[in-house]
Amino acid sequence: MPIHLELKHLRTIKAIHEAGGLARAAEVLNITQSALSHQIKGLEEQVGVDLLVRRSKPVTLSSAGQRLLRAAERILPEIEAVVDEFSGLRSGKAGRLHIAIECHACFDWLFPVLEQFRLAWPDIDVDIRAGFAFEGLPALMREEVDLVISSDPENLAGVVFNPLFDYQPTFVAARNNPLAEKPYILAEDLKDQVLITYPVERSRLDVFTLLLGPALVEPRAVRQVELTSVILMLVASDRGVAVLPDWVLRGIKFRPDYVTRRLTEDGMTKRIFAATRREDAAKPFIAHFLKLARSEPVKLQRALDERTVDRGTD
Repeated sequence: MPIHLELKHLRTIKAIHEAGGLARAAEVLNITQSALSHQIKGLEEQVGVDLLVRRSKPVTLSSAGQRLLRAAERILPEIEAVVDEFSGLRSGKAGRLHIAIECHACFDWLFPVLEQFRLAWPDIDVDIRAGFAFEGLPALMREEVDLVISSDPENLAGVVFNPLFDYQPTFVAARNNPLAEKPYILAEDLKDQVLITYPVERSRLDVFTLLLGPALVEPRAVRQVELTSVILMLVASDRGVAVLPDWVLRGIKFRPDYVTRRLTEDGMTKRIFAATRREDAAKPFIAHFLKLARSEPVKLQRALDERTVDRGTD
């Protein structure tokens, strides 16, 4: 005869053990002692062994009952955890936010955003994957990640590109570099320069997509470097020049060994987006992340602008 073991049986065995008898266990389970005894008797008939030692006063668990108790102590917490997780998902207080980043420099503003997000949503599982090491948008559509930070929106079914903020790709060089004398930088100015970039394809680099590519200009050489801090160190040593987002350069803007210049006379602007699956964009925790991601970089830029004004009045 097949054995039909139910969660209520595990809860019953656990209650009898913890309460120390049938009468008190029945009170805990909010059933009559007669109903509890009937349930145990029916289970014993199924398994073919006694689960209680009825000769003792109060009754205790037999060796078979102890085996069932160990299973209850292992299984019931797991079931409760799953129920809590589903309750959190249904209420929007729990979930997963796995982020793919398609730009190296985005880490500079993303970490302050995630710190605020963590405090507001402690039950959300957050992870970051470098999108330049794999294809972020296909991973989003396969539900391997939940949000992709990108500056290159695409027309994809079921995907929404939520605008976050605008930024200016900005030229940076050593103070003694000849281009430091120019008020702005044109594509032709980079012909004789070593251009230091992140190690990604040119289609993901603003200096190529906005400036050099349209003008059909090649720099003298391209040197690829993984870390922003190392790029800035090389630039300060006049080993090359770079074009980086303005938020990356806020910390060195007033240092005497650097100069920063806009690209072209009017400057250039790009926009950062957070791509999500359409059905996820309205989830409370994702909506809050988008709100933080729109406001935090603006705060950083405002602080930089205020410093610029203060320096100008010194």
